[in-house]
Amino acid sequence: MRPDGRKSEMIKNFDEMQKLGKDNVDMTMKSFGALSKASQTIATEITDYSKKSFEDGTKVLEKLFGAKSIEKAMEIQADYAKTAYESFMAQATKMGELYSDLAKESYKPYEAFVAKTAPAK
Repeated sequence: MRPDGRKSEMIKNFDEMQKLGKDNVDMTMKSFGALSKASQTIATEITDYSKKSFEDGTKVLEKLFGAKSIEKAMEIQADYAKTAYESFMAQATKMGELYSDLAKESYKPYEAFVAKTAPAK
């Protein structure tokens, strides 16, 4: 402190830099937390979908082996192709939403910082 009781500019700048560093660490940790949580959700979703797809494929294969005619086998295959396509499209939509949410949640901690540092228009 200076003799007149005021902080020197160097100490003020150091305090500001220290606060900025702490704020950056806090924002980064929040962002990593959101990333970790969303990544776990995505991994679980992929695992569940893969397991269900494998089980569905196995059931269809069993039905195909039990088919009494070529026509019945083609019907089973056509039904499976339609169901698999619909399931894939629903899963792709869901995964797109999960990745979109991941991006939004990862960015959230930085919104206030960006708004504070962005030049006014």
